[in-house]
Amino acid sequence: MARSVVIYSGGLDSTTLMYHLLAEGHEVKALSVNYGQRHRNREMAAAAAICGRLNIEHRMVNLTALLAVFDGNALTNTGVALPEGAYAPETIAQTTVPNRNMVMLSVGIAWAVALKFDAVAFGAHRGERTNYPDCQPPFADAMDRAARECNFEPIRVLAPFVNGVKADIVRRGAELGVPFDLTWSCYAGGEQHCGRCGTCIDRRTAFLQAHVADPTNYESDLPLGAF
Repeated sequence: MARSVVIYSGGLDSTTLMYHLLAEGHEVKALSVNYGQRHRNREMAAAAAICGRLNIEHRMVNLTALLAVFDGNALTNTGVALPEGAYAPETIAQTTVPNRNMVMLSVGIAWAVALKFDAVAFGAHRGERTNYPDCQPPFADAMDRAARECNFEPIRVLAPFVNGVKADIVRRGAELGVPFDLTWSCYAGGEQHCGRCGTCIDRRTAFLQAHVADPTNYESDLPLGAF
C-alpha cells in the first residue's frame, strides 16, 4: 500500500486529490501550510473539518517567517488590493506567491521522509487560464526527479491532475462523493466565497463545465459572462 503526504489547503483540488488517493488505496496524511495567506483561517478550518470527517492525521505548519520574502503579492500582503475578475496575465502576476509550491513540497517531503512514507502529492492542474509556473507539468516532473535524489530512499512527488483542467477535478470529485460544500477556495477569506476573485470564478466555471451542481454560496453570483 502506498503511503502519501498530501499538501492540503482544504480546497476543491486538494480535497479531491485526497479522496482520489484514498480510493486508489493510499494511506494518507495531510499537511496544511500557513504562509500568511489572507484566507488562511478559512482554509485551515475547511482542512481540519474534512480531515476530521475522514479521520486523517492533519498537521499545520507555520511558515509566516517567510512573509519577508513573500511580500508584494495580493495573497500575503493585505496592502495590495486583491484583483477581481477572471484570471488573466496581470491578475496571475498579482496573486503569485514566489516559489510557493516548491516550498510546501519541500516541507512535505521532509515529513514524508520522517514518516518513511513513499510520496508527497499536490493538486496542481494546468487550467485554461491559470498558468502559474509551479502548477505546470514541467514543474511537477522536476520536483519528482529532485525528490528521488534528496534522501537515502527515493520519495515520489505525485500530481495526478496536472495534465487536466479544473472541470476534470470536479467530475472526479463528484464520482468520489467529495463534500464540495465543505471546501474553501476564495482568496478573500470572508464568511462566504466572494464570487468575484479569480479562484471563485475558476471554481464556478469548473462546476458549469463539468455539469455538476455547485453547492457553494457566493456573495456575488454575477453571470460569468460579466467577466
